[in-house]
Amino acid sequence: MIDFGVPELLIILVIIVLLFGVGRIGKIANELGNGIRSFRDGLSGTDDEANKDA
Repeated sequence: MIDFGVPELLIILVIIVLLFGVGRIGKIANELGNGIRSFRDGLSGTDDEANKDA
């Protein structure tokens, strides 16, 4: 098993930032958060549009 420590994770993070840039990573994180939120809403059965109609 490979054990990643803090220095290894920091190096990987720096490489990712250099490849994609800070702005693009922010967009990806935002879209990922919206997707997770939408997924949770779908699992719980709450839908904003359905609640507005009722």
